Amino acid sequence: MTQLNAMTPQDLVIRMLPPFGGWLALAALALPGGSPLRGAAVALFLAVGPGAALVGLCGPALRTRRAETPVERRDARFERHSDLLERLMLAALLSIGAAMLVATVLMAAQAFSGDRVLLTLTLLTTLAAFCPRLRASPTPRTAPEAPPRTRKGSTL
Repeated sequence: MTQLNAMTPQDLVIRMLPPFGGWLALAALALPGGSPLRGAAVALFLAVGPGAALVGLCGPALRTRRAETPVERRDARFERHSDLLERLMLAALLSIGAAMLVATVLMAAQAFSGDRVLLTLTLLTTLAAFCPRLRASPTPRTAPEAPPRTRKGSTL
């Protein structure tokens, strides 16, 4: 096993947090209907759980292009904070999109219920957490004096 493929226990814990949140939200359904703990567990999972698993799946590909610091501001932490904010927003938006997609499919199949949406998203989140991470494609190297490459059929 190479150093790049080695997974530390901390990596495994971070990778399993979104599915654990989903299973915790499913367990919280056993609480009474008006329980704040039940609502908080379900809402937190639906807000970021599925998206966090998908962002984790695409992590290496997302890290290939780092944020660029504005020229007028030389903040040493800009790149780190910008990338973290990007991943958080992407996780939230992917979660909302996944919830809407699953709910729409269940409505079309005339099998919609809140419990089924939560169960389906938890299963998909667990599956995404167990999938191997996507690798970043290598950037093509061109000579400095070579003209920029254009795609086939491009007008540029």
